[in-house]
Amino acid sequence: MSSYRELIVELDRTRAEALSDALIELGALSVSVEDADADTPDEQPLFGEPGLTPERTAWQHSRVIALLAREHEPALIAAAAANAVGLAVTPSFEVREVPEQDWVRLTQSQFEPISIGKRIWVVPSWHDAPDPQALILELDPGLAFGTGSHPTTRLCMEWLEESVVPGQSLLDYGCGSGILAILAQKCGAAPVVGVDIDPQAVESARLNSERNGAAVTYALPDACPEGQFDVVVANILSNPLKLMASMLSAKVKPGGRLALSGVLARQADEVAQAYRPWIEMSVWRELDGWVCLTGIMRAASEPGAGPATPEGAARNH
Repeated sequence: MSSYRELIVELDRTRAEALSDALIELGALSVSVEDADADTPDEQPLFGEPGLTPERTAWQHSRVIALLAREHEPALIAAAAANAVGLAVTPSFEVREVPEQDWVRLTQSQFEPISIGKRIWVVPSWHDAPDPQALILELDPGLAFGTGSHPTTRLCMEWLEESVVPGQSLLDYGCGSGILAILAQKCGAAPVVGVDIDPQAVESARLNSERNGAAVTYALPDACPEGQFDVVVANILSNPLKLMASMLSAKVKPGGRLALSGVLARQADEVAQAYRPWIEMSVWRELDGWVCLTGIMRAASEPGAGPATPEGAARNH
């Protein structure tokens, strides 16, 4: 007999979130919400601009699935949750057995080594590298963004592989898992600094660097080292990239290079416009609707060079 069961309830979107919260309060191990009309003519996808909240955050006809331990009685949990959200009658529900499985092995099987660029492999710790002579990054899926599977990360990694010159200093702003900083160091960049607003991401990046034998310094924005870098890379999203244009530009040495990703192809012009006072940015490469923008910092004496200063950086942190 399985140790777990799923309680499945279908109801309208106005109650789905509240019911989910109530189920968690009543001891559900996890709760997910799905579109009950998925794969039917009534299916209504939810989506919005990257970095912005979509207009709708739930489906009109939602399916709430709660994972329960064997000792929890589904009927009692369903009735208590319904009462907690103000439903006069317990909605109809279904109970489904969860088969016993090796969940760790099942999860690991979903993540295979990823080939990127000419000779980069991102390899989970439970796999051997397909090519031991390649640039190998050992990274497991985790809480911090960046395993190489997303087009924005791939674009930055391909750019770093083709562009980094050994001995160049590099700043990875919005480092996430540290994947770009680690790759840059393996390509010869030094010193390499990674910055992220999320303390958990900074800690994850430190651990990943240690695992990969990469000498990278990580910090929160307020502790970002002073001075400028030969290369600055930022894989974030278009809106924060535009807001940070002055600050990021200020971190690039004259003649140094800036690479930006996390930008949809249709957003490229407006992001480039934000950086135009300091750096003329252009699309380096596009992948699956996303682009990587790159540019070279103008010298202070060049026409159009703007006041990109560390003081400007402080104001934008």
